[in-house]
Amino acid sequence: MPEARVQSLHRIFAKDLKKSYKGRQVVRGVSLELLGGEVVGLLGPNGAGKTTIFDMVVGLCQPDHGEIFLNNDEITTLPMYKRARRGIGYLPQEASIFRRLSVEDNVLAVLETLDLPTSTRKARLDELLEELDLTR
Repeated sequence: MPEARVQSLHRIFAKDLKKSYKGRQVVRGVSLELLGGEVVGLLGPNGAGKTTIFDMVVGLCQPDHGEIFLNNDEITTLPMYKRARRGIGYLPQEASIFRRLSVEDNVLAVLETLDLPTSTRKARLDELLEELDLTR
């Protein structure tokens, strides 16, 4: 089945997102809807879960519970690179906290957020570098 490519971003909808770290619930049942062309900000004190909500939507981490949709397609379990192909991107505020790392180490930094065995992580690194036509 061919991969979906960038599509018009009309609606991102998240329903009942929950996330815990080390037994501490940091996101408790958050739902939100973002429509194309909107500028939206999440406000709240430090530790309220704003960054975690964003990370779940873009695919940096998976919710423990809940669903995420792009238009009418569920994307909850899609990895970040597949979400990017559909038009959901992440541009960090700072130039890069990984600026001094090699391309390989930058990709590994993201892969390390996934609960994968080291051998699988390294195999996935090779696949991604080849897919993105990057060399070491």
